Amino acid sequence: MSKTEKPARKTGVAHFFAAAGYSAAGFQRLMRESAGRQEILLIVALLVAFVVFGASVLATLGLLALGLLLLAVEALNTAIEELVDHLSPDWSQWAKNAKDLGSFAVACTIGGVMLYAAIVLWPWA
Repeated sequence: MSKTEKPARKTGVAHFFAAAGYSAAGFQRLMRESAGRQEILLIVALLVAFVVFGASVLATLGLLALGLLLLAVEALNTAIEELVDHLSPDWSQWAKNAKDLGSFAVACTIGGVMLYAAIVLWPWA
């Protein structure tokens, strides 16, 4: 297959396994980012706090769901940064704006995770 030739499209079960492989590769790429590793540590630390303070299973599952959302937003932010760096290797205002907006999305998601954790853990404070 040449560089410009489109790979054959996978269907059915082969597509499912290919998609799982793409997701695993995305996770591996995200773990090369310090922010991704720090967010994993935040989620793990909050999970430990939830267990130590006896949060309900439902509350803990809610935290896991928000943690997955946080990782998804971080992955999208990293994708934005990769594209911007490729399209605009030199400094530009539009590149800065795109990166700042991605960062803001991550900060909002972290804020939501922390607010949720504070609400759940408030009775033990």
